[in-house]
This record gives sequence, C-alpha cells and structure tokens, in this order.
Amino acid sequence: MLWESIRMSWKNIVTNKLRSFLTMLGIIIGVASIIALITIVQGATNSISQQVTSLGANKITVNAMGTPLKQGLNEEDMKNIAHLKNIKGVSPTVLTKTNIVYQDQVKEDINVQGKNEVYFQSNKSLLQSGRAINILDIQSKNQVAVIGQELVTALFYGVDPLGKNLIINGTTYQIIGTMAPSSGFSATSTNDTIVIPYTTALRSLGVKNITALDVFLVDTSLADDTVLDIKGVLNAAFNYNDQAYSVFNMGDIIASFQSMMGMMSLLLGGIAAISLVVGGIGIMNMMLVSITERTTEIGLRKALGATPNRIQVQFLIESIFLSIFGGLIGLILGSVIAFIASTLIGVGYTMQLSTVILAVGFSAVVGIIFGYMPARRASKLNPIDALRSL
Repeated sequence: MLWESIRMSWKNIVTNKLRSFLTMLGIIIGVASIIALITIVQGATNSISQQVTSLGANKITVNAMGTPLKQGLNEEDMKNIAHLKNIKGVSPTVLTKTNIVYQDQVKEDINVQGKNEVYFQSNKSLLQSGRAINILDIQSKNQVAVIGQELVTALFYGVDPLGKNLIINGTTYQIIGTMAPSSGFSATSTNDTIVIPYTTALRSLGVKNITALDVFLVDTSLADDTVLDIKGVLNAAFNYNDQAYSVFNMGDIIASFQSMMGMMSLLLGGIAAISLVVGGIGIMNMMLVSITERTTEIGLRKALGATPNRIQVQFLIESIFLSIFGGLIGLILGSVIAFIASTLIGVGYTMQLSTVILAVGFSAVVGIIFGYMPARRASKLNPIDALRSL
C-alpha cells in the first residue's frame, strides 16, 4: 500500500511539473536563505575568530596607566608577575614614537616597541626573515632591531635589509630581522613598527617605564585565579589604587565574541525560517487546490475500496515530496550563493553538516505540518458527494 501511494504521489508531481515547481518555490527560497545566511556568517565568524585567537587565547594583557607617584611598571614588577603560578612567560612593552634615518631617508613618528624574547617565542609567525630578539640581546642591551614590512618596502625596496644600520633617535641599530606582513587589527599591526630589546629602549629612548605586559599562561582553565594573583601584585605596586592599571583576559574576550556571533547566526537563521513557513503555507494552498481538482479521482478510489487512511497517506507523501525536493534545490542554490558571497567578501567557505540537516529537516517538517490538513480533508470526502462532480 505504501509503495503504491508513493508511486501515485510521484506520478502526480511529475505530471504537473510547473505547478509542482511553483509550489516548491517558497521552500526553495527559505532553505536557500537559511543555508546562505548561516554559511556566510559562520565563515565570517571563523575568519574573525582566527584573527582574535591569534592575539592569544592563552594570554592576559596588563595595561599600566600609573599614578602621579608611579608612572608605569618596572622590571621588578614584571619579575614578580613572572614568578606567579601558571605563568609561562611575560612580554613587556616599552612604547614610543620617534624619527628614524636610513642613509638620506628620514621617517617621522615611527612606532618603536621595546620587547623581549618571549614576544617572538609566543608567536612564531611574527618573524619573516633573519632572527628574533634573544635573551643575550636583552641582557647585553644590544642595539639591534626587527622591522615591519611597510618600513622594509619604504626604506629597502629591492634591497635585503638584514645587516643594514638604521639610526633610531640618534642611535645606530643593526637590523637583524624582518616581521611578516600583519593582517590583524590595526591596533596590533606590526607593519609600521620597529621592535628593539626593551632594556635597550629603556636606556636609549628616554622611556622610563613599561607600559604593558603580555602574560602567557600554562593552563587557560586557571586564568581567573591567575588574574587575581596578578591583581595582587599590581595592587601592591600601585599602593592599592586599582584605577592605575587594567587586566584583560583574552580568553574571556574571545569566548564572548564567539557567543555573540553564535547568537547572530541563530537570529539570521530564525529570520530565514519565516520564508520556510510561508513556503509551507504555499504547499497547503496548492494541495487544497489539487484536492478540489481531483475530487472525482478520490471518489472513484473510495468507491473501489480505498480506505480514508490510504487517501490521507498518499496526499501526505505528496506534500513531503514537495518539501524535500524544494529543500534539496534550496540547499544547492544556497550553497552556490554562499560560495560566491564568501569569495567576494574574502572569508572562508565552510558548509557544516548541522546546517544542512537543520535546513532540509526543517523543510520536511514543514511539509508534514502543512500537508496534514489537506490530506485529512481528502480522506474525509464522502465518495457519493465526490462522484456527483462527474
């Protein structure tokens, strides 16, 4: 009985191709919208998450605003934090802007950052060529520099900068390395930056304090406890003035961002699902019209012994077929739209299985819900009344 119902439903769909396609159109648009929107948002989320994560999911950032009595952090404060539990390494930042000179070229207001070896060890992709600053450069206060790509292009176009001398604030530094092009947020871009040993920066650039610390953790699950320990050190350093510093747990920021983007995906998916409901209403309308047109057929089948349950199953299967076929066409269309849009806006294209199951499964449910009422009406037709329409 079931196979016969499937065969008759399929035959009716194929016989009325244009009407079947127009009936499926709402489902096609709804599923295509869900697939395209969720896939594009997920691609953008993954792309931004990778950039945010590259800032350090295992990192706590300390910014020192200071007080009138203590302008920033010193090396003793940094060592006290480095000796806390769950700390893998601490990278200080000594920041200033100054003029640099190479041969007869002068560049004004260039970012110069004093760092230690941990800065490069924590992110191996920072260095493009040459070598990074090491512990000997820190201890000996060597006058060496690693420069960003914008400066490489501006000062050494077509020339290998390694080994060349650069004058920073009147002092000669040897270029020992270049940094890879930075595609991160502008606040963390290193393209226009020169990195030198922080000990050299404190001695030569007229900067007296460490302005920030990047604290790298052994175990990110203990980040909250580590933040409390760091605040204990900073409270003692700034005479318990908690307005003198700020502590950011990057893991919390990344988790909050991912949660926000997840909610946005659900919101867009919910908006697109409205199209599916509209499509379901379209299926119900077309099924009701079809039942009216096929009243005679239903009457004859009942007169020949077809049970109401068999009539109901046949029309319900027809409705589910329309929804599933519409869902599959929408899946293909939505995938193509998502791929083109992802390519145009420059984010990764990732189609997740859960998105496919959600879209196609929801379209099948819509077919069952909106097909039930017409199927029920068809099953309850009186065969005598139906045959009168002959």
